[in-house]
Amino acid sequence: MSVFTLGLNHTTAPVDMRGRFAFSPEQLSPALRGFRERLLRAVPEAALLSTCNRTELYVAADPAQVTQLVAPAIDWLAAQGGVPGEQLRHHTYVLEHNDAARHAFRVASGLDSMVLGEPQILGQMKQAVREADAAGTLGTTLHQLFQRSFSVAKDVRTSTEIGAHSISMAAASVRLAAQLFEDMRDISILFVGAGEMIELVATHFAARSPKTMAIANRTLERGEKLAGRFGAESIRLADLPSRLHEFDAIVSCTASTLPIIGLGAVRSALKARRHRPMFMVDLAVPRDIEPEVAGLSDVYLYTVDDLSAVVQSAGEKRQAAVAQAESIIDAGVQSFAHWLDQRATVPLIQALRAQADDWRAIELARARKQLARGADIESVLDALSKGLTQKMLHGTLAELHASDGEARLQMAQTVSRLFLRQTARNPAANDNS
Repeated sequence: MSVFTLGLNHTTAPVDMRGRFAFSPEQLSPALRGFRERLLRAVPEAALLSTCNRTELYVAADPAQVTQLVAPAIDWLAAQGGVPGEQLRHHTYVLEHNDAARHAFRVASGLDSMVLGEPQILGQMKQAVREADAAGTLGTTLHQLFQRSFSVAKDVRTSTEIGAHSISMAAASVRLAAQLFEDMRDISILFVGAGEMIELVATHFAARSPKTMAIANRTLERGEKLAGRFGAESIRLADLPSRLHEFDAIVSCTASTLPIIGLGAVRSALKARRHRPMFMVDLAVPRDIEPEVAGLSDVYLYTVDDLSAVVQSAGEKRQAAVAQAESIIDAGVQSFAHWLDQRATVPLIQALRAQADDWRAIELARARKQLARGADIESVLDALSKGLTQKMLHGTLAELHASDGEARLQMAQTVSRLFLRQTARNPAANDNS
């Protein structure tokens, strides 16, 4: 078996393009089943990883099939996002064999993330594995690939300081807000959503003791629970347009497939605020805030792509950690490649064992018949051993006799290694037949 990865991420596709290919956790298993049906079950193993910064399809198949499967896989993914296949090709990468394994290990270790060393990706990859397993598309090869990627990621995090110098999206949001507002204690902040990212961002902002905080969420109960942790107000998502003007900073990250903060609502909020500036961060993919909002005066809107320059600013302090991590990943890739090579010989080993069992069964049946007729036990055992030996050596000796020249010399050396367990000086020279 071999592996290939087809994907797009924050380095190859803009946020709006990535948003078209964002799969919710509930969509992963049905999508994988649809993928296999589309390719007429030619794909034995597949897994789908989807985060706000990447969508990647991992496929394991026979090495002869891999190259042939790439084009239909791109067409399938393009159809999921409703874009022409040729357009998608400009934003995707295809990695095969060892390169695919290296990529998976780097992703799991946080080396391919917008925030270097961020740990959330590991949980998202584990979710992808669970959904592939539920869809019946995981398989032995991809199971090994992902389990090894988790192991490599653990080694990277425990053996290096890869995450020690990173700046999270949450910290970057606070840093940008601090550049706009002179005193963070004088501002009111609204968080839209109640997931892990909003919880993290709210934690960072709460540390700056803002004047007020509020959380708007589609599910009021969940919003109230998170608001209670920070002493914040919980408001209904439906009340957002009428209350938007009350907040100096808005951070949004929901799973909505459509924008929930529109241009008109922000324009009305600015008018009510007498054009006092508004700081807005859209961490969602697809977008929560209409992109046209960025064109309004007195609005400072940042998306996940805009934050990339901030979160990648740690610079030189991380280089040694990155080099260490890459060495761990290289070792992991070599180990996985060795495992794949060993797996390639499994059918041959199974066939050899089956053949040996057939020979053994034939000779045992013959021996039992002879014993039933009253034959001497020693002679029966002698005949059984000779019969097995002849069957085991027949094919090898036939190939040896049929070859000549350099081929015969190589065959003789191979036979010597397999059967004599010693280095032959020149076995062919001793063959007088």
